[in-house]
Formats: sequence, C-alpha cells, structure tokens
Amino acid sequence: MVKYGAIVLAAAALSGTNVDAFGISNVPHSRRATPSSSSSSSSLHMSTAYPTAASDILWTPSIKSGDRDDQLGPLGQYCEDLYRVTRRKTRTVECGPVKFGSDHPIVRQTMSTTPTADVDATIEQIMRCADKGFDLVRITVQGKREANAAAKIRDGLFKKGYDIPLCADMHFQPVVAQLVADAVEKIRINPGNFADGRKDFEEKVYESEDDYVLEREYLVEAMLPLVEKCKSLNRCMRIGTNHGSLSSRVLSFYGDTPRGMVESALEFADICRSQDYHNFVFSMKASNPLVMVQSYRLLAAEMYRMDWDYPLHLGVTEAGEGEDGRMKSAVGIGTLLADGLGDTVRVSLTEDPEFEYEPCNRLAEIAESRLADVHPEAAKRQAAVPKYVDTRDITTFARRQGVLPEKKDTDTIDVSGILNENGSVISAVTPEMLKEENAQYLYQELGCKTAVGMPFKDVATSDSIFLRTVPPSSDTAARTALRRLAEVSMGLIVPAEELEKDPLPNAIALMELQDAVAKDGALPPGAIRLAVSIHGTETEDEIKKIKELKPAFVLLRVSDDLSNLHASRRIFEILKAEDIDTSVIHHFQTDTDESDELALQMGMKIGSLLSDGAGDGVLVEQTGDSQPFSVDFVRRTSFSLLQGCRMRNTKTEFVSCPSCGRTLFDLQDTTAMIQESTGHLPGVTVAVMGCIVNGPGEMADADFGYVGTLPGKIDLYYGKEVVRKGIPEDSAVEELVELIKEYGMWKDKEEEESEVEAVAA
Repeated sequence: MVKYGAIVLAAAALSGTNVDAFGISNVPHSRRATPSSSSSSSSLHMSTAYPTAASDILWTPSIKSGDRDDQLGPLGQYCEDLYRVTRRKTRTVECGPVKFGSDHPIVRQTMSTTPTADVDATIEQIMRCADKGFDLVRITVQGKREANAAAKIRDGLFKKGYDIPLCADMHFQPVVAQLVADAVEKIRINPGNFADGRKDFEEKVYESEDDYVLEREYLVEAMLPLVEKCKSLNRCMRIGTNHGSLSSRVLSFYGDTPRGMVESALEFADICRSQDYHNFVFSMKASNPLVMVQSYRLLAAEMYRMDWDYPLHLGVTEAGEGEDGRMKSAVGIGTLLADGLGDTVRVSLTEDPEFEYEPCNRLAEIAESRLADVHPEAAKRQAAVPKYVDTRDITTFARRQGVLPEKKDTDTIDVSGILNENGSVISAVTPEMLKEENAQYLYQELGCKTAVGMPFKDVATSDSIFLRTVPPSSDTAARTALRRLAEVSMGLIVPAEELEKDPLPNAIALMELQDAVAKDGALPPGAIRLAVSIHGTETEDEIKKIKELKPAFVLLRVSDDLSNLHASRRIFEILKAEDIDTSVIHHFQTDTDESDELALQMGMKIGSLLSDGAGDGVLVEQTGDSQPFSVDFVRRTSFSLLQGCRMRNTKTEFVSCPSCGRTLFDLQDTTAMIQESTGHLPGVTVAVMGCIVNGPGEMADADFGYVGTLPGKIDLYYGKEVVRKGIPEDSAVEELVELIKEYGMWKDKEEEESEVEAVAA
C-alpha cells in the first residue's frame, strides 16, 4: 500500500514544489516572538514558508471520488491487533505537564460546570477535580469576558500550587480562541461550528464535490491564525467532531453519518498539518454509542492507511446521569478501549464533575489491565483463544438477528415470549424467592403487572428466569408461582441435571453443549425446549453441532481462562460461517457489590459485543455468598444495557448534556423533574440541553428538546425545529408534556396496584 506521505511527495514532484511528507515547503521557518494577549487576529501574519490559501494545501484525497482508495488502497486495520489487546501506536502530544499518546498512561479529564466568568468558583471546582485525580479540566469560553477570566483562573491555580492543564471549549469564536490560547494549555474546536457553521452555509446545497471544496477557503481563513498561535506557544488542540453538530455543509454532502464526522475532522487536520503543526488529538463524540464507536473506528482506519498517528480522545456526549449515564459511556468508551483505541477519556455525566472521576478512572484501569504488552495474565488469556479470522466490517453496523423459538403442536404454553426479537433479559432467581410469602414480591421484581395476584408481562418484564435449583415438587406454592409465570410466556430455564432429579413442567433444560451432543438433544421429563451453554473452549466442529440440535437459544459464558472479547468474537464468526441463526444470550457472572461497578462491567464486557451486533440478550448472575442487588435492580440495569446498545427501548431515552459554564438553568434538578414527568414513555427520546450550543446541534437522535436560550427562558423543539420559544422556566416542563401529547406520543402513567388488590393477592 502506498502511504499518504508518498502521495504528497509525488504530487509535489509533479508540480515542481519542494515539500516534505507533510505537504510543507522545505523553506527554513523561524519561530516568531510569542504573541501577546492583546494581539488581534489581523496581526497574526502567516509565515511564507507555509500555505496560506486553500488552493495551496495538499488536502487528503477525496473519498467520494474514489481517489483515496485509488491512491492509498482500501481501508484496512482499525486497531493495532485484532487478537491481542495492544494500544494503537501514536505520537506524543504535549499539553502543559500532561502528555497524550501510547507511550503514556490514559489521561483522565473532566469539564467544569461553573460559569467561567466566576473566577473564584471555577478555581475552587478545578482544584477539587485535581484533588480527586483528574489530569485535565476543560472550561467553557463563550467570549472575550470568559477568555480574560481564563487567564485569571490559570494564574490563580498556579498561585495555589496547581499546574493541572486547562482546555478552552470553543464554539463559533475563532478570534476568541486565539485570545484564550495565551492563557490555557489546550484549545478544543468543533469543526461543525468553529468556522463551518456560518449562516450562508445553511442556504446552499452542495451537489458536487467542486462546490463543496470551494468553501474550504473560509475554513482556512478562520483556522490558520489559531494554528500558528498554538504552534508558536506549543499549545495542544483537540479537533472534536460531534455527531449532532455537523455543519450544514457537511450534512448536505455526507449526511448525518460517521463518514461525515470523519471527513469534517480530516479537513481541519489537513489545515494543521499544512503548517507543520501536529500537537493535536481527535475526538468523534455522539450520544449514540453505536455511532460513536463506528466513527472512531473509521477515523482510526483512515489514520492507519494514511500513516497518521494522532492520539484519540474518547467520550460519549450527553450520556446522562446515574447507572444509565455510566452504562452508555462504558458501552461506547469501553468498546474502543477493548481494542486498544483511546489515549484520553472523559465520561460526560449530568452530575458535578467530581463524580465523573470514578467511572472515568475505572474504565481506564480496566482497559490498562487488558493490555497484553503490560500484563502477562491478560496476554495468556488472549493467546489461549483458539485461532479464528475476524471478518467484522467496521464501516457499517448490522446486528446478527437470532431466531425466536417456534411453536410446536405439542406445546401447552405460549413459548413466543421466552425471548424478545429486540433483545432479551433473563433474570436469575432462587427457590427462596418463589415461596408463598415471597412470590408476589418476585412478580414485581421481574417487572410484571398483577391483577388479583396473577402476573402479566409488561413492556420491561424479564423474558425468562434462570434457576440453578428448583423448589421441590412438594412445595405447592412455589410450583404454582412457576406455573403462573410459564402461563404468561416466561421461560423457566433450569439445568437438565436438576430436572432429572425433580421434573418441572414446561421447563427449558439447560445442558453443556458436549452433554447435549452426547444425548442427541434428548430432554429430561417435563422439559419442552433445550438450551445449550458454551464457554469459548469448544472446537469448531462442536460449535457446528448447534445447527443439528436446534436449541431454543445458547447461553454464552466464556471461560475465565480466555479473553471474553476475543473468545466471543470467535464464536460469532463460527456461527456466521456456518449460517447458524440460534439466538445467543450473554451469561454474565459478577461478584461486585457496587452498582456503578456493575454498570461499568456490563457495559464494557457485554456492551462491547452488543455494539458490534453480536448477541441477543443478557443474563446477569450474581455469584458469591451474598447477592447485594435485587432482581429488580439487575433487571432494570440489564434493560439499560440493551437500550444503551440501541436494541430494545423500555423507557424514555434521555439525552442530557453534562452541564458547563454556558448552562442557563439548574441542569441536574431540571433533568430530574423532566425524568419524573416523562420517564414512562418507551420509544420517546427527550434531549435536555443547558444552552443553544448543545441544543439543536447536539440532539440529533431526540424526538423532543428542552433547551436553555436565555436566563429563565426555554425553547422547546420537535426534532430539530423550534416549536415553542421563550417559555418561562417555571412552566416549561408542563409545556413539554403538552407538546408530547400534541404529537401523539404521550400515554398516562399507569396507577400502582392498590392496597386492596395486594391484600386480595
């Protein structure tokens, strides 16, 4: 494959220009004096050694015309090694005392939520973040007032003995970005609105690549002064694309796609590289973890084929709060870290920034513990996975759809509900929970509605239950509870050896694959379906037997001696090659007693597979002497995993920004009120945005938006269209409810069971 540097040199040779592999003229360049903070953009004259016009820059070859494929070859690898966890090799990028890159630990960072103009409050919050363990803090800079405040914040922190680097978050303000570069160590720009968000872009449709490319002149004009200043001061830059805030120009040409995100970032990188400025990192954030994962992978693949080595900043934007926010972040960030991608991490939660540290740090710790080059035990587990060929296509997303159990003439119950086509949740229960005095509570824990004590399935009811042992047939009350669950199409999964001892009518017999093959799938008395358990140690020929056995589903619980990620990928590759469409449920065992840790483990371990479309559901089983989590909590967390992986919606999806100095209302309290009022609407997505920057631009997946525009005033959106403006904050939540009703997406909350009904039960 011909690398991009060689293409640049060849193009230069044809044009008679003397350039190096970065597309830079080989004319000596002397650093000019560091500009003072009072310098205006007009005084920042570019050195004649570097291109000053878009026509002089050697841009990345076009992807749409096919030139990139022709010149560089097709996309290839997206990570260092598909079978061994190794960090992607990157250059070192300096940000004050902190360094990003594969030769350095993963950098933990957060963002302040105080108004930047409130210098003292911001200093105090940044100090708390630094004391917590963060390596870097981002602050919002809306204008010159905040830029001047940033200088005071930087100075104040130094005086208090804190050298933690600061990053200025810039939108729409190229001139202010140059001003604040004097004060902070890093500038974050958003290609969607830094220069490419001006009004006249929204008035034109780009039907050809020539039309699209003509607009680059404006990008260069806005970007070059900042690049020169960052280079002269050795400032770091993040080229941070957001899925929801792509410019109208990019949306017109590439659509609302990962490809558009990548191409938007590459344009700005080309401008940086044309000036021999390389002290920057990339990010590809989205509120949808699947879009985020695909975008980062696509960018990494492009960098591999162009021989670029810039670090990656990972984050799921507007992840939300609580377990949901941690889960969504773990799915997106964890999936990438599992393949060795990522050099700095920010977990965006609608909480105070100090609370972001634990999940941020834990994700980095888990990722670092998997590195084969560093941890021999991790290397051993990865090497122990039998050889296979990874054929995943990272440029598209397609979920493997497992088949549902088919009804048989001999069935006495409806088996159609033991799995769900959009993703299944299986709950682990114990015989104690089925006792007469506990059964009604168990129905509730499983998410059932009840009427006169009889359970019925609801939108977020467990599809099946798993019992290691069954209550004896002499326990009439427990057996009655099981019968009632089976009658509402809830699967009863029990190990076959337990059913041999004491049969359970209408049970699903679980066998090890080898045992099922040896018995030719013969079921114990009372069982109506077979399920098989596999562990990643099976041979390819053994896996092929699943096709003959035709089990209702497979439980995949990878052996502790193997890498869960790679062993699971191997299993799904074999199933694909053999055209085996049996549903696969991830059987996740855990002994943690911390709810946040459970969410992070599930998101990182199972979410990294579901985000590739590999899997049809999850069974979480608590191990150890104690079971600290209720069946209800584990069920709800399991459904959160499926919803975070864009499989099954069982509640309202909230896209809420993590708050920053631009936020125009109390984001945490407001989000809580909106969740209380609208959290019972499966299939509806509500975006809660603290300001217009994080408003219509960054809520691409939302049906409805609640956006701060002025202090005390709220705009409401349907999709990306403002439908109600300037609503007083005191009545805005009620207005949002009315708006949802107006568009036919509202339903009333169901009443809780009355005490009379509970007593009757």
